[in-house]
Amino acid sequence: MAALITLLLFSARPGLAWESWGGDPGGSRFSPLREITPDNVGNLVRAFEFQTGDLAARPPGVMRRTKFQATPLFVEDSLVFCSPFNEVIALDPGTGAQKWRYDPKIAINQRPANRYVCRGVTYWIDDEAPADAACRSRIFMGTNDVRLIALDAKTGIPCAGFGEDGEVRPDIGMKLEWPGEFQITSPPAVGRGVVVVGSAIGDNRRVDAPSGVVRAFDARSGQPRWTFEPLKRDGIEAGHANVWAPMSVDAARGLVFLPTSSPSPDFWGGKRPGNNEHANSVVALRIETGELVWAFQTVHHDVWDYDLPAQPTLTRIDAGEGQRDVVIQPTKQGFVFVLDRDTGKPVWPVEERSVPQGAAEGERLSPTQPFPTHVPPLMSQKISTEDALSLVPGLRRSACETQFAEARNEGLYTPPSTQGTLEFPFTGGGVNWGSAAFDPVNQVLYANTSRAVHLIKLIPRAEAAGFDPPPGHDFGQQNGAPFAMSRAVAMSPLGFLCNKPPWGEMVAVDLKAGKILWRSTVGTTEDLAPLGVPLPWGAPLVNGLAVTAGGLVFTGAMDAYLRAFDARSGSELWEGRLPVPGVANPMTYFWKGEQYVAIGAGGHSEAGTSIGDSVVAFRLARPGEGPSLWSRTIDRPGGRFFAASSAIALAIIALVVAGLRWRRRGRANMTQHRARCEPSFTSYALLYESEADAPLAAPITLN
Repeated sequence: MAALITLLLFSARPGLAWESWGGDPGGSRFSPLREITPDNVGNLVRAFEFQTGDLAARPPGVMRRTKFQATPLFVEDSLVFCSPFNEVIALDPGTGAQKWRYDPKIAINQRPANRYVCRGVTYWIDDEAPADAACRSRIFMGTNDVRLIALDAKTGIPCAGFGEDGEVRPDIGMKLEWPGEFQITSPPAVGRGVVVVGSAIGDNRRVDAPSGVVRAFDARSGQPRWTFEPLKRDGIEAGHANVWAPMSVDAARGLVFLPTSSPSPDFWGGKRPGNNEHANSVVALRIETGELVWAFQTVHHDVWDYDLPAQPTLTRIDAGEGQRDVVIQPTKQGFVFVLDRDTGKPVWPVEERSVPQGAAEGERLSPTQPFPTHVPPLMSQKISTEDALSLVPGLRRSACETQFAEARNEGLYTPPSTQGTLEFPFTGGGVNWGSAAFDPVNQVLYANTSRAVHLIKLIPRAEAAGFDPPPGHDFGQQNGAPFAMSRAVAMSPLGFLCNKPPWGEMVAVDLKAGKILWRSTVGTTEDLAPLGVPLPWGAPLVNGLAVTAGGLVFTGAMDAYLRAFDARSGSELWEGRLPVPGVANPMTYFWKGEQYVAIGAGGHSEAGTSIGDSVVAFRLARPGEGPSLWSRTIDRPGGRFFAASSAIALAIIALVVAGLRWRRRGRANMTQHRARCEPSFTSYALLYESEADAPLAAPITLN
């Protein structure tokens, strides 16, 4: 049966392509390719590296505001991706040579609230258009400056019949505080001739922030089709509840699935009483009309920034009573909600459990929150002083232990406070925008998780005007609320995360059994720690992964490696060196008889990594090729550190040896000099003695 499912999946994708940001419109991030396996993955070699040119062409200050999070698509015999500046680039899939490029020329003098970022583009074929018509196949992209652009997928030329010269400008509906307050950062969703876009909006600026309206347009003409505002506005004052993460589409049902975010502002909700439907929810809409079909809320009245960051995964599972079509929604808290795709009802029970109360003045918290009962959390949801990092345990209380001890901490959903509150998992997850991957053959879910702590503090309005946030602290005015806020990742004085490692893990889950199969630490501190020390403690993993029928899971991390793990055991099998960290989702494709794995490697400015502008692809070595000695030694985690350390040690040894030799040579020279001089000294001494002892000689007469 498993082999039959794999065969059907394999044959269903005739180009063996990666045609959607999540691998398919439902975001499974699963590929039926099996040429690369646990047995031969060690023979992967770099096929090519393509640089966009941003690093050389853009000012360094601008590049420090970028996040390269794009996942390439393999469509129209090309790899197609977007740069953080919304340039769309098509590459030859075998050589990495550029085939075409489109530049929307976005301004670089703005400060986008979520940095310059483009997670990907969307591919769509107009079945009603003639086979040879221009723009029959299209690339859609949302931009940092709020445009929806349609390009011919073969040439990159804007589709003249779409909007005005290939683009439409959604109406935001209100004046922005600054041009970068509102962006489109994730790929649009498309189905049944309709293209749908969400938005990314600056957090914690104001209560009356821009609305998180979802907008749909005709995929052929660009004409508006419908709008949907997730947040019910009856009796509340708030904005947002936007959809900044990627959406999913079930074209057969005609549904689009939205992962919605929290209302504004994030950490105080006194002016938005109630549960705030349909914020923090999985929402299913009719893609042709925008009609609400169902919604399931994962957090009531969110004051923790626990929005839904991950693409909903659409798949078919064996839930114990036969096969069911479901929506799998991972969360920042590390929960996994599994919902019926037609009704939105939980496949397994979800309990409303009491959570900590005692919120800040004017706040009205929900007394309970939903907890899935069948699938265990992907990570711990508790933190204590015992979990604080101490490099010299028992000697004295560490700075991290002090931070933990002085903050309010009653577990998951402890409300923000003027005292300061520990939030764990932090607002980056758990699971973040990288989303989960699902193997439909083995019925296993894979997800990357981060383990870090946020310190959240509410600042009374009277103190906010003159508040000078310490280094490393976010500061939000939350205008219109009685409190501003500050937020910082809990860090040690040496720059390490304050909680004990691991800080990033990949987790595999048997959904049917409700069981964690394995956990594996992912990444080192090589690109983040002083001197590039490669401690194997993992790194926060906002990016996602890809799983293959060949039995492998691929992922990037915040050190400069693409990694392959055994899908069954979680063992790390291979690392491929990247120019800078690949904080993006990998993908895989089949081209001219070979399987390739590719990833965007441009770093992540918010995380403090090095910054680049590359897409790198790997394939199995061909006859006569093979991994080099350099790639098997220096291009491994810690290889450069140990090589540099060894070189320094050898240099020191050489200096010491040279010094000792010089000293010995100096002593030897002195000895030799003394040896040459001593006979003369003796002769003179003897002469003087003889002259003194001898009788006076007769006078010498010179003739």
